[in-house]
Amino acid sequence: MTTVDLMEEMSQSAVKLQKGYETLQHIGKVEVGTTPKMLVWQQDKVKLYRYDRSTPAKCKIPVLVSFAIMNRHDVLDLQPDRSLMKKFLDEGLDVYIMDWGYPSKADRYLTMEDYIDGYMNNAVDFIREAHGINKINKMGICQGGTFSTIYAALYPEKLNTLTVYVAPFDFTTDKCMLYKWTKYIDVDTMVDSLGIIPADLLNAGFGMLKPSADISKYFGVMDMMQDESKIMNFLRMEYWKNDCPDLAGEMYRKYIKDLFRDNKLIKGEFELGGRRVDLKNITVPFLNVYATEDNIIPNESTIGINDKIGSKDKELYAFPGGHIGVFVGARSQKELGPKVAEWVTKRSK
Repeated sequence: MTTVDLMEEMSQSAVKLQKGYETLQHIGKVEVGTTPKMLVWQQDKVKLYRYDRSTPAKCKIPVLVSFAIMNRHDVLDLQPDRSLMKKFLDEGLDVYIMDWGYPSKADRYLTMEDYIDGYMNNAVDFIREAHGINKINKMGICQGGTFSTIYAALYPEKLNTLTVYVAPFDFTTDKCMLYKWTKYIDVDTMVDSLGIIPADLLNAGFGMLKPSADISKYFGVMDMMQDESKIMNFLRMEYWKNDCPDLAGEMYRKYIKDLFRDNKLIKGEFELGGRRVDLKNITVPFLNVYATEDNIIPNESTIGINDKIGSKDKELYAFPGGHIGVFVGARSQKELGPKVAEWVTKRSK
């Protein structure tokens, strides 16, 4: 590169920075999760919201969505044109969503039993009673999909369908560093000494799965700063990534030891509240969505559950893209949302 070329590039960069600064001056508070919804139930820090509908739902049986406890569900409603929740509403579903809240030190002793037998089951019962029905449709995403599957095996009589997205079930694969690390971390010492597992600690681990992604994303920021819509897309995603709850220590201990380390769910050895979780008890229609380019939850970890459950009506859906693209990608809005809504509605007569 000649001196002239270098000076020209520096001049162009200066112009971009100036325009970017002007764009940022017009940007107010970054907001996510803006689709209107109403708080309908709460227990401790866990809340249940029902999304507002302006027209009657086409699907007769409501849907309860549970996202991962270690992340906020707002990514499902990032912005109006990138909202899986809004798409479900547009497709005629009656949607509830669980907000797991932000655990504090007082919650260090919350267990998986508290979350699944307690909060999740109580939320399901609230919806059943509110609608005067025996069964609801359940959706679970990532860790929320694992918990929802455990729930379905323990309470099959309360569910009409089960849909899971990019959820981990079989932890024998070594195709992801996350699955290797969790085999060797001293989780007992972590929980005994910290009580609450800090979100920053977990985020640092996820960041190391693909370090180049965290670096490369910033190279394009200068170019997008001149476009307010693009920079807002970027800022909303960054806001969501950095708004992560800490985790209750006892829940985390069992999650890592019984699932990631000992793979008890797939082996048929997992117990919750003294009851063995038999996957063959799951006989409801089952839709299992996985992302073909998922670098967080390997495909092998997700698809193996289909051979273990008792459902006759079960389907694997391969979504082209990555873990987060399942929720926020354009293809998710155009293809996946309508497909899932149609699948659920067809089985909710």
